[in-house]
Amino acid sequence: MIMQDQVLPCVLISNFGKLYGVNTDHVKDLKKHFNLITMQEFLQDKMNLSQKIQAIYLWGAEPHIDRELLASLPALKIIASSGTGLDHLDLNLIASFGVKLANTPQAVSNSTADFGMALLLASARRILEGNEIALSPDTKYFSINWTGQEVTGCTLGIIGMGSIGYKVAQRAKAFDMKILYHNRNRRKVEEEQAVGAHYCAKLDELLQLSDFVMLVLRLTPDTHKMIGKRELGLMKSTAILINIGRGQLVDQDALVEALQTGIIKAAALDVTYPEPLPRSHPLLKLKNVILTPHIGSATFQSRRAMMEDMVESLLAALNGLPIPNEVNLK
Repeated sequence: MIMQDQVLPCVLISNFGKLYGVNTDHVKDLKKHFNLITMQEFLQDKMNLSQKIQAIYLWGAEPHIDRELLASLPALKIIASSGTGLDHLDLNLIASFGVKLANTPQAVSNSTADFGMALLLASARRILEGNEIALSPDTKYFSINWTGQEVTGCTLGIIGMGSIGYKVAQRAKAFDMKILYHNRNRRKVEEEQAVGAHYCAKLDELLQLSDFVMLVLRLTPDTHKMIGKRELGLMKSTAILINIGRGQLVDQDALVEALQTGIIKAAALDVTYPEPLPRSHPLLKLKNVILTPHIGSATFQSRRAMMEDMVESLLAALNGLPIPNEVNLK
């Protein structure tokens, strides 16, 4: 190895620029701090590299973190995971190896909140349907009676009032929306007042009163399929469900039925389960559904901020310093 490789700490990554690879625009910056070892290189020279890799740079869900990988990396100190979701990781397993974990919740909060509002507006005003009408070769005139839902003055129910949920509330306030929220922990009174939010201790209350329901929370055993047939049945028949959290927060079979039978009006989903959906899935065929490919945080700015936060956490851990955005594994 060259001298730089001997000085810089070795960090395991997936690969460069492929479907699940590290963003190629970030590689030059990463190489200033680390000797990057791809999974392919590691597998080809495991005997030599196992003792040298001190960190894993987890961009998306690759490389896959399992017991075999962790056991083969005795010098591993930290895993830095992009984004805010942790459902792709076995936290107990990571903790059992004495490895630290960090993610990047602040880096994605603005872009994801922006996207949540974009989905809300697009579904309310039927943007995709309107686009189809405008582009259709069969369109000869625009109907004056074709309408959507105005958002001003409507009630938005936010389920999950963390950093992203709160930023959604800030944006919704600018649209003069009434804001309800349900969260594991209630926000400070001054934070509620700043966005005009009302806390609903019971989820049912929020579902019954909201014109729009937005899911902005992590997937955990407690939140798995938290929106099912019963919960959808509590919503207004004119309500729209927006999911920018994780697909498994919603019982998709129940959602399909609710959309087909008019239990709720529409849904806008940036996340599903699985991703992508099978091409025969009924959600792909419904006119009252907007689907996007899990791109809530997909901006140049947030991707770079994620990389910078991950670098900061890795360097802190490797130098024995407090780790920004460390995840509590207890």
